[in-house]
Amino acid sequence: MQSWMFLAAAILLEVAGTTSMKLADGFSKFWPSVLVFVFYFLSFAALTFALKRIELGVAYAVWAGLGTALIAMIGIVFFKEPLSVLKAASIVLIIVGVGGLNLARTEL
Repeated sequence: MQSWMFLAAAILLEVAGTTSMKLADGFSKFWPSVLVFVFYFLSFAALTFALKRIELGVAYAVWAGLGTALIAMIGIVFFKEPLSVLKAASIVLIIVGVGGLNLARTEL
């Protein structure tokens, strides 16, 4: 259970890092630029701890997939990026795929 909490933290930190990238405006803003590196460092550290008990393929798929889905939703809600039917369906497919990988994993 603790490994899954580390994975959840890694996902949230990665999302914070990617959001900071957008706010950094091409590294032209100091604090958001610093936060990119801080959040990504912490995300990779948390992911490393999660990998002690979660299979690599499952952990990475969950980390990347849910991070991608969350970033897409943040882009739509906070940065006013357009939402199309294809984009919404793709986000759903990412979440379904991550769920499927999680169901297919072997227990450690």
